[in-house]
Amino acid sequence: MTQSGAREVEHEIDIAAPPAAVYRLIADVTNWPRIFPPTIHVDREARGEREERIRIWATANGEAKNWTSLRTLDPEGLRITFRQEVSAPPVASMGGTWIIEPLGSGEGSRVRLLHDYRAVDDDPEGLAWIDRAVDGNSRAELAALKENVELAHAAEDVTFSFEDSVRIDGAAKDAYAFVDEAGLWSERLPHVASVRLTEDTPGLQELVMDTRAKDGSTHTTASYRVTFPHHRIAYKQTTLPALMTLHTGCWTFTEDDEGTVASSQHTVTINTENIARVLGPEATAGDARRYVHEALSTNSRATLGHAKRFAEQRAGR
Repeated sequence: MTQSGAREVEHEIDIAAPPAAVYRLIADVTNWPRIFPPTIHVDREARGEREERIRIWATANGEAKNWTSLRTLDPEGLRITFRQEVSAPPVASMGGTWIIEPLGSGEGSRVRLLHDYRAVDDDPEGLAWIDRAVDGNSRAELAALKENVELAHAAEDVTFSFEDSVRIDGAAKDAYAFVDEAGLWSERLPHVASVRLTEDTPGLQELVMDTRAKDGSTHTTASYRVTFPHHRIAYKQTTLPALMTLHTGCWTFTEDDEGTVASSQHTVTINTENIARVLGPEATAGDARRYVHEALSTNSRATLGHAKRFAEQRAGR
């Protein structure tokens, strides 16, 4: 603890990748939900040549939080400094620096993650909570960063994105409402067996759902969702089916002169270790990719179809 009452801590990890490549991955916040397990969603609110304001939704000690940070990017020095502009209690203030350094061998990088922070009213219990959150998240982020960079080429074939869309003769706000009101999906969607939606913080939802597959089996998923009325809902699954190690997505609702285009976008990484168990010993990564794509698209198209009918009925179509 410093004399000012702020805690200063440092975590580090060595990565078998060039420093410039590691820097690029950290600098692009749009990839963070895919790279860092605690991160649910990141939104760029303002961006300059070397500075940007970002809003982050992430879990800490099992709780979902969100905050706004200012970042200064230094690609030549391979440093990124950050300072929370708006913190979430019990954090009173927090900042830090990512520092990427070449290892002596010249073939790898050392990533140092520095934090300084204070608790609201310098409360000891609040400080202990922040200590645990920073330590847990920093270790998880650095381990995930190492894995993501070192396995980037191997994962290229099993990470993919796709999108389904539907045109609606109705208002975007009505189609958005159907997806936002996911707590009613077990009544509105045949493929949803049961659902639980909580929204303790406005705009931040936790969704637990049992979904029926074509063969009649059900699987449970849990997601955090970040809502932007009435045009976007971003989400990240935290409890995943056996064939996926990552699933993030975004529902978008765009209104034009002819009505609304509603879309469902997915980004998925296949869990290659479970392919044989789920699909049989002869199944390949390509088989798993097609299976997951079809399953997610089927559910997305069904949800979009019901959202279309819901919005068009409200419009009197």
